[in-house]
Amino acid sequence: MQSILQLVINGCASGFIYFLVAFEITIIYNSSGLMNFSHEKFIILGAYVFGGLFVKMMGFNHIFAVIFTLIFMAVFGAVVALGIFNPLRNLPSNVFAIFGTVLLSKILTELVRITWGAAPFSIPGFLTGYLKFGSLSISNANICIIAMALIFLYLQNLFYFKTKLGKAMRCVNQDKKAAGYMGINVQKCNIITIAMSASVCAVIGMLIVPIYNVDLSMAGNIATKGFIACVVGGFGTIPGAIIGGLFLGILENMYTYFGPAIYKDAVSFIVFIIFLLIRPNGILGKVKITRS
Repeated sequence: MQSILQLVINGCASGFIYFLVAFEITIIYNSSGLMNFSHEKFIILGAYVFGGLFVKMMGFNHIFAVIFTLIFMAVFGAVVALGIFNPLRNLPSNVFAIFGTVLLSKILTELVRITWGAAPFSIPGFLTGYLKFGSLSISNANICIIAMALIFLYLQNLFYFKTKLGKAMRCVNQDKKAAGYMGINVQKCNIITIAMSASVCAVIGMLIVPIYNVDLSMAGNIATKGFIACVVGGFGTIPGAIIGGLFLGILENMYTYFGPAIYKDAVSFIVFIIFLLIRPNGILGKVKITRS
């Protein structure tokens, strides 16, 4: 029983990471109608800016490094929105936007590699250690992931339903043309959405540093499973991102109780194929954004 509880807690931590990835994919898609095929590199860039720039190069403590990384990535996201997403979303075909984000991912990979090198590195003392409750042992990283995800859920709910800007962004998500007719600045909402998405990517990158270290390949599986969580939960919905992320995370970890852990990553891909064949709309299907 204790080992099952351990797996469920670990699964919740993995699931919340997948949810955060699914969330940032969802808000960009709903806002601009485009897929961000460079979101994996956004996560990696956030980790390198945090660990490579602010911690190692500038010597900031972890708290200040986190704050400045979030600011840096928000500004970076706004620049990307102005230079790529807003111009490309008005073109007659989404193919141009796909190529734009794919090329951006290549540029970011080389930029990171040239700036900080290809060798991975760790951040000593950042979210390390474990908390023990009897025979139950939970890593500080997993505790932080679960706590941050719950706080994030609460704050995003407040933002979307209690602020004027959040309500305007929900209108843009539901009907861009009607929102424009009502006087909402759609381009401004897109810029804020992509800046928010880049900040979420930075949070993901920093949270997984204790698990994967800072590495050019640290976000590959996570980015893919975040997309799978979108499809499994219901593509284009925030509640679907939550359900899909937690479903995958817990299922993956529970599998290791019954089968070889080496095949753990295959579980998500098998679930993905099953949903595409049986229920392509996901658990919730495509619905309007509601309270999460």
